[in-house]
Amino acid sequence: MLIDSFIQYLLTEKRVSSHTITAYQSDLNSFQKFISSEFDLRELNLVTHAMVRTWLVDLVQNDVGSRSINRKLSSLKSFYKFLIQNEEMEFNPVSKIIAPKVEKRLPEFVEEKRLNNIGDVLETDSFNGIRDLLIIEFLYATGARLSELLGVCLSDIDRSNYQIKILGKRNKERIVPLSKELLEIMEDYIERRAEICAPSEKHLIISNSGKKAYPKLIYRSINSTLTKVSTQKKRSPHIMRHSFATHLLNHGADLNAVKELLGHSNLSATQVYTHNTFEKLKTIYKQAHPRA
Repeated sequence: MLIDSFIQYLLTEKRVSSHTITAYQSDLNSFQKFISSEFDLRELNLVTHAMVRTWLVDLVQNDVGSRSINRKLSSLKSFYKFLIQNEEMEFNPVSKIIAPKVEKRLPEFVEEKRLNNIGDVLETDSFNGIRDLLIIEFLYATGARLSELLGVCLSDIDRSNYQIKILGKRNKERIVPLSKELLEIMEDYIERRAEICAPSEKHLIISNSGKKAYPKLIYRSINSTLTKVSTQKKRSPHIMRHSFATHLLNHGADLNAVKELLGHSNLSATQVYTHNTFEKLKTIYKQAHPRA
């Protein structure tokens, strides 16, 4: 019941994405299951600091990564902050828990040369083929998040000005340029899209049944396309966002401009991509400098 109230609060007042809601639910349900099993306690507003520490130790012993632990702790902190604000309990049992240090992990990205001829490996005569091409080209050309792509509507496309409106986190809007090539792919797709969906369907990316696309469809599409052009293990929609930012910076784009295109609220989130470009500079230096 308490978890349900918290989720409802996130949906109605915080307006967080469905992906974030799923993560919160998963974290809180697994925590509740542990507390119930370990301490025979069902009321999460009776949890103590010691119980949280026991749960944390269990995660570490089961080789759960520090990033995952930190995310779970963050979910708990938000949940208990909500309970305190609603006078369901008087103290936060997570407040003094120290999160484990997270090793810096550079964002993975697809090599630029691997993305140069994507159209050649996809059968764009079919609806699925042109949709796959649009999905990967859109993510790569705009740096959009998965949830942002799913939320794009036909009315967001400004053909005359070669730009598109993207609704980001916390309903923050940003305008991103569209290349002539991407707009042509989009026009081709929209023409075929009209054959399988009702005029009332406003979303750009649709499933084969003519309804708004779902996350798994995008994941499958990206995984399938990247398998054809790359041997890297990680093949997800978000890796295209990483590729977008890294390649822009490699070609000399201004960091603040990349920040705006990505929809980041602060520069520190964008600066992580400069590590990738610095690694490239070091490689070039070692290959080219006589004293390297």
